[in-house]
Amino acid sequence: MSIETLTPTPILELLNVESSYGPVQALRGVSLTVMEGKIATVLGGNGAGKSTILKTISGIIDPSKGQIRFNGAEIGGWEPDRIVRAGISHVPEGREVFPLLSVEDNLKMGAYTRADRDGVARDTETVYNYFPILRERAKQDAGLLSGGQQQMLAIARALLSSPKVMLLDEPSLGLSPLLTKEIFEIIVRINRERGTTILLVEQNAQMALKTADFGYVLEVGRIVMEDTCAALMEKEDIKEFYLGIKEEGARGHRRWKKKKTWR
Repeated sequence: MSIETLTPTPILELLNVESSYGPVQALRGVSLTVMEGKIATVLGGNGAGKSTILKTISGIIDPSKGQIRFNGAEIGGWEPDRIVRAGISHVPEGREVFPLLSVEDNLKMGAYTRADRDGVARDTETVYNYFPILRERAKQDAGLLSGGQQQMLAIARALLSSPKVMLLDEPSLGLSPLLTKEIFEIIVRINRERGTTILLVEQNAQMALKTADFGYVLEVGRIVMEDTCAALMEKEDIKEFYLGIKEEGARGHRRWKKKKTWR
């Protein structure tokens, strides 16, 4: 049986998860499934709870209710370092590199959970191939990199932990369209070439839906829509509110009107 005919299996599942910031409830019974080897995306407006989903999975926030399953194991409430060792890496919004450390040392920090030196050396070479600018700037302080280069470093650092699942929070934030396209092309390469499963939070809905296999729409802490990304791109609500286009009928002909993108 070929790999293409195998049915994907869930690697990450959230079941009725609730999370709060003090008295403020951010997630309200969120359930989602990420299939192994696939890219899933979560869309939603500011304050919908997208980043909270990733923080809850990675152990930064403990769920107050529900289950988080990774490879069949319940990981809700685990410490973040244990979750990284289990195979989940988190690239947070805003990059958060170590600005006073060199690019090279930032990458070493990503591999701090590993003892296989040869494997770390191979993975370091791999990320330099993905991001050649990081090889050129290896001895430079990370704080002196441009925003796009820091985003590349944050993704590369996460790859050095050799994750099975990578959580990406707003990788296009503050980047030019050209850099955004480059980053997303590399995200696809990481998924296809390394088999890394990716859960992507992104407000650039058009880029996210083109990149991912399956999508969820989050509003006020609840999943309100889910489907394949191809199907979501054809839904009128998604077209109007996330892709910035509205279909209007005019004497039997379809006319497309460009609207301001909702972010």
